[in-house]
Amino acid sequence: MLRKPNPERGNASYPGLILVSASLFHRLGAFVILCWLTVGLAACSSFVKAGDNRHNQPLSGAVVQGLRNMGSSANEAMLVRIFKEEAVLEVWKRTASGTYKLFKAYEICAFSGELGPKFKEGDRQSPEGFSTITPGLLHPKSNYYLAFNTGFPNKFDRAHGRTGSNLMVHGDCSSSGCYAMTDQGVAEIYALARDSFKGGNTSFQLQIFPFRMTTANLARHSSSPHMDFWKNIKTGYDLFELTKTPPAWDVCEGRYIFNPASSGPLNALGPCPPVIANAALTAKQQADNATLASQSEAAQKATDRKAAEDAALKQRSEAVSGFFGGIGGMFGGNPGQDPNIKPVISGKPASLPTPANARP
Repeated sequence: MLRKPNPERGNASYPGLILVSASLFHRLGAFVILCWLTVGLAACSSFVKAGDNRHNQPLSGAVVQGLRNMGSSANEAMLVRIFKEEAVLEVWKRTASGTYKLFKAYEICAFSGELGPKFKEGDRQSPEGFSTITPGLLHPKSNYYLAFNTGFPNKFDRAHGRTGSNLMVHGDCSSSGCYAMTDQGVAEIYALARDSFKGGNTSFQLQIFPFRMTTANLARHSSSPHMDFWKNIKTGYDLFELTKTPPAWDVCEGRYIFNPASSGPLNALGPCPPVIANAALTAKQQADNATLASQSEAAQKATDRKAAEDAALKQRSEAVSGFFGGIGGMFGGNPGQDPNIKPVISGKPASLPTPANARP
């Protein structure tokens, strides 16, 4: 409430001023502190910048023409894939044939943590998994140029009690749990998403992987504690690779399910329904499992062989050190270093050497 000073209340020395009541002042102070705490705790929070119109910048003529050349348009549906190890974000666009084609790959400036999913708020880990990005997850006034929220924690993450907030794909090339792009890169990605929504598409799918889900890459990381999770999301990766259309995803029995043969949302911890049969996927998974087992076995043998070679090298090194240590003891060194080498003391003078010309 705003009011003029009342002389009877001790404000006579400030004539003409409008003062804020003490209660309102306290409320404003609390609000400022709350905002400060929110900013300090958020991973990649965003703020409104008055008068900034960067979110409405149109796509360049080159981008529009590139989309037209591949049989798509700015208003068509899209899909985004992220690969941590390769530091790449891909934008795929639906074409006139109904399938998706890769439009462009963008370099990721930075992401936080290591390969593997995010578990809790503050672990500075960038998430992995599948999400559905809706217009409400766009951040047109981000403090990191432009951004969209990854949707973490999604249904899978919540089912496992995982926590985190404000996990974004944004600009500014700086990450504390987010995927940071160049400002130019995120501006184009944001505009592609914005125009896709303007075209009547209600969402786009975001797929985040630790690396390209090949058997060779999985074999390299076969000892990872995240292997079961990675094999789970690999099913969605394989389906998209085979069909070039985004698979429907949900969560049941605490895991991702792709293309379930049912309608309506599933209980994240309830039983899983059957999935829509895909003979090509079944054949690929069987072949990949056999290859992965073989590659993992070969990788383990190589690891064991390297360990044996290192052990043998260490043993030889110790033997050589012991040999020269023994010689050193004979020539003034410390013979006590090796308990098997004893000095010989007879009490008799050593004999003189025989002259060379007198030797037989």
